[in-house]
Order: sequence, then structure tokens, then C-alpha cells
Amino acid sequence: MHPVRVAAAAVNQTPLDWEGNLARISEAVQLARDAGASILCLPELSITGYGCEDAFFMPAVAHTALEILDTLRTRSEGLLVAVGLPVFCQGSLYNTAALLADGVLTGLVAKQALAGDGIHYEPRWFKPWPAGVVRHIPILGRSIPIGDLLFDCGGLRIGFEICEDAWVSQRPGSRLARRAVDLILNPSASHFAFGKQRIRERFVLEGSRAFHATYLYANLLGNEAGRAIYDGGTLIAAGGRLLAAGPRFGFDRVRVLTAVSDVDLTRVARAMAFSTQAALAHRDDGVIPLGFTPPRVEPAPPREPAFDGMGKEEEFTQALTLGLYDYITKSRSHGVVISLSGGADSAAVATLTSLTIEGAYRALGHRAWTAAGIPPTLPLAEIKRRLLNCVYQSTSNSSTVTRDAASAVAEALGARFHLWDVDSFVKEYRRLVESSLDRPLDWNSDDITLQNIQARARAPGVWMLANALGALLLSTSNRSEVAVGYATMDGDTCGGFSPIAGIDKAFLRQWLHWMETAGSSAFPPIPALAAVNAQTPTAELRPPDKTQTDEADLMPYPVLDAIERSAIRDKRAPAEALSEMKAIFPQYSPDQLLFWVDRFFRLFCRNQWKRERYAPCFHVDDENLDPRTWCRFPILSGGFEEELRRLAAGHSSSGEAPGVSSKDPARSCEPGP
Repeated sequence: MHPVRVAAAAVNQTPLDWEGNLARISEAVQLARDAGASILCLPELSITGYGCEDAFFMPAVAHTALEILDTLRTRSEGLLVAVGLPVFCQGSLYNTAALLADGVLTGLVAKQALAGDGIHYEPRWFKPWPAGVVRHIPILGRSIPIGDLLFDCGGLRIGFEICEDAWVSQRPGSRLARRAVDLILNPSASHFAFGKQRIRERFVLEGSRAFHATYLYANLLGNEAGRAIYDGGTLIAAGGRLLAAGPRFGFDRVRVLTAVSDVDLTRVARAMAFSTQAALAHRDDGVIPLGFTPPRVEPAPPREPAFDGMGKEEEFTQALTLGLYDYITKSRSHGVVISLSGGADSAAVATLTSLTIEGAYRALGHRAWTAAGIPPTLPLAEIKRRLLNCVYQSTSNSSTVTRDAASAVAEALGARFHLWDVDSFVKEYRRLVESSLDRPLDWNSDDITLQNIQARARAPGVWMLANALGALLLSTSNRSEVAVGYATMDGDTCGGFSPIAGIDKAFLRQWLHWMETAGSSAFPPIPALAAVNAQTPTAELRPPDKTQTDEADLMPYPVLDAIERSAIRDKRAPAEALSEMKAIFPQYSPDQLLFWVDRFFRLFCRNQWKRERYAPCFHVDDENLDPRTWCRFPILSGGFEEELRRLAAGHSSSGEAPGVSSKDPARSCEPGP
């Protein structure tokens, strides 16, 4: 038997927060030491923070990271500690994991597969390290090996797969296995997306089985740099069997997961799977002998750890409350202001904020909100009233239904509720513009103009309140609206951050019903949300007799979301998207589906400029529309005009689908509200 206690840490880091990042890494090292572990794996680029972006190019960043590494070296006595940092080598920058062994920097393993898809942009900053290559560079007064390394610790062989290395077909682990690796460390910065943890679980378990090794996976935790949320899941497996799984999400800044692995068991499995000749035939360059041997420990009793098994609603709740907490505190905001309309979107944002305030307080106590200027003696109810300000702003087109719903939700959430009437501002703007036009504005010819001014008249007041409070103004646009520009720029889009701009409307409504009736594992249901859930979504920008609804202005939200996934995620042309919609929605006529496909493509293309101006948002799946990090599209384009014209001609000799009017407001030169 050869049992060794190993540890994987999740830490909540911030780019370029040198003092804070060092403190959290040091805490993780001490927690691992206190738990009796001899080997600790920390997340990817945890010294600098993963999301430094173009600051990685600053030589001072790499230099300071090395200074921090030297400090950590002195704190690694009695341990093997893997910690990530950027390192320059021969004029190029590499994403590396340093292995510290009992106070000595022994080597730097460089990442071989860079993440360049989705929201990741690693090839902009780093170069991929070629397999099998080792160099030496001067670091801290010594010549240190860097590259594709394997470490020998008293006969225990340790290798690395750094995040993306494990997601590609040619995994470094397969080469490590041929070199008789015993332990694979995976320092990662893998952002949260719905269901993504299942993929991580599979490659950790499969890697430990196929490579006949113990596998440690350590991920970042929290909203590190603004958009991406990291769930902090840590995993330890051996020989295809899960040894330990750490909790995900949560408000703790540091978590350490430990387990005891008997490396002799995986060595036996390797001996049964590989011939000695095959192992000896492989070149064994780049093996770094260490003057440190991890001590053997008492074998651990057998147990069956389980994965968390969270559903989508639970993942959404925990991810966004964690992300909001970090965004509020790291931006040094003294609370949040939300324009609460009484509809689903603003109710979802207000609910998430209230859960954030409560969840952080329960987990961390009074220290959770000291950074937001909250005295340490206030009870939770008063903390909520100070941090969460909701404003209902009525015009002549607002209804008592939405006003009462907003009031009921704010009260249930413990928010401070403000009731404002902005109709006088709308009328004054209308008078000013009519005097300049020398004609009256009316709903027949100026529909979009009269809708937009109501939304824009609401912006200055909430901005002013947020400024006076030193608070963060949250925008409430959802992803379905983002796709087609169904929002008023400088109106309902105003805000410093947009938490739900990556979430489609259909799921938001589903989540609100879930929160009304079931609640999450951490929070009880909120019955007051029934006042919101009972409504048909509406912007309430037209007069009441117009009976405006979102889906009448656009299309049914499930259809809109399906077209968006087909056109944007799957890159299907209009004709292909229409064929897919016919299969998905047989209850609608082909002409009706053509009308909606035509509308989606035109509005998507026309409103790229709006997406360029939306406030930053969270990435909660890998199909986001954020043009700065995921979905790039030209602001000016032909807009699929020829494709749509051909498609319409196939359905109607006039060249337009039945029911499609060139005067349709949603297709006019001015986008819809």
C-alpha cells in the first residue's frame, strides 16, 4: 500500500489583486497543511487572476507574479504546491503551473492546448507549448526547467493537464500515462455554464481510469473579472473511481478538498494494462527529480462520494447570487438600484439581488457586507432595505396591475420601494419635440418615438438615485430581447451591469414560477411572485386600449429562442432555420413561421449596434450574444436581404410572405422599443 493525502483548492481571485490573491492562496496552503495533505493543486493562473486580459502583456505583471511566487515558495514547507502564473520564455508568454516542493521552485509546466473558443481568448496572450519540449530559463537567480515536465518525488510521478489540455482529443494525460504517471494535477479556470460540471466529471473520472492515475481537479470560484462565473468545483478521482467532490458555488473565498489515494492500486491497474516493453520504449526526457517525498498516511475508509446533481434552476440561482455578490463587492458598490416594472425581468433581477444579500449574510455574517458600507450591527432586514432599492416609474400607460405587483414583490423581498410618476417628464419632452417638428406626435405615425420616450424618461432618475447612494444600477434586459433589440437604448437598457442579458425569457419565466412555488435548496419559495407570473409580458409603452404584449410585438418567446439558437448558435441560414422551425413547431403554419424567421433575421442584423452598447452581463451558458466575448457580428451588413427575399419568393409570388408588411413597425428603419 502507498496511501498519500492530496488536496485540491478552489479560491475566489481577482485580476491583479496581488495582496488579496496571495492571502487566499496562502490560506489554502495552510488549510491543506492542517488537513494533513502533502500535495496541493491550486487553480489556473491563480497568482495573477485568470482574467487579466491585455494586462498579461505588461512585463510588470509577470515580474510581480514571480515575486509572489517567491513568497509562496517560502510558505510551501513540507508540501508540494502547484500554483499558476504567466511566464515569459524566449520572447513569448506562456500559461504555466509552478510546482513548489518543500520551499523550492522545481519547475514550470506550460499549457499545451489554449482555449480560443466561446468566451475564451487565450491565444491572444499566450503561446501553446509544444509537446515533449523542455527549456531552462533564469528565475529568481536560478535556472529553472520549463515545458512538458514530469516530476519524480521519491518514486511518485506527478504530471499536469492545465484546464483546456483535458478538453482536447490529444490530451497530455495519454502521453503521461505512457511515462507511468501516478498523479495528474489539473489547475483550471473553467467558467460556469449550465450542465458543464457533468462534462468535467466525465473527463476527470475517465482520465483517472484511462491513465491509471490519481487525478486532482481544482477550479476557480466566483465572479473573478466581471462576466464569467466560476463554480469552484473540485474533484479527486483514482482509477475511474470518485474519491471526493467539493461543493460548488457559495460565498467562501477559499475551499480545500482532501482525499487519500493509494497509488499502488493504480500502479497495479497500469501493470495489468501495459507491457513493460511498451513503457520502457517511451522516451523519458523532462523528468525532474525532487528532493521531497510525500509521506505515506493511514489508508482512508471506503466511501461513496456523490456529485451534487443540481438542476438548471438551482444552478442558475446559486451561480447568479454568487456572481452578483462578487460584482457588487468587488466594484465597491454600496447597494443596488433596480427599476422595478412589475414584470418578469425586473422581478427576476430584484429576486436574485435579495437572495444574494441574504445568502451572503447567512454564509459570512456581518462581514459579508462591510465592503458595501453596512455597519456590523444591523439585522438582515435593515441590510436589505439599505442595499436593495426598487423604483416603480409610472406613466399614463402604466397599469395598477404592474404597480401592485411591483409593490408586492418589493415588500416580499425586503427592498426599499419607491413609487415615482414620470408622466410629466414624458409630456414635457413631447412638447419640446412637437415644437421643433411644428406638428403634433400621434400613435399612428410616431409609435416607436412615443414608446421610447417613456423608457428614456425613466433613466435619469434611477441613475441619479444610484449615484446618490453610491449604488450599482442594474439593467433588466433578457437575452431574447437582446437578440432582436427589443429594448430602448438609454432607457430600459441603462445600468452598469445586466445580470440576465444572457438568459432567455422562457427560462426566466420558468425560474420565477419555480421560485414562487418550490424555491431553491437555500431559499424558501416567494409566493408574492404570483402577481408577476400571472401576467402576460408587456412593455406597457402603448396606451391601454392598444393591448400591447411582448409576444404580439415579436413572436412567441419559445419560437424566438429556437430561431436564435438555430441562427446564431448553429449558424444556420434563413432557409435552414425555417426548415428546422417547421419540424419543431408543427402547430404553426409555414407562412407564420416564415414571418417570424424573417423578422428575427432582420431585427438581429439591424440591432447589432445595440448589443455593442449593452451593459456587461453574466455568461451562464455557452451560447451568449455578447459581441465582446462570444458572438461577433458586423454592425453594418447586408442583413441576409437576398436570402430572405428568395425565401419569401418561394412562399408568395409577391416576394413577401403572407402577413409580412414592409410597414411593420418591427421591420421599419427605427428598431422597436
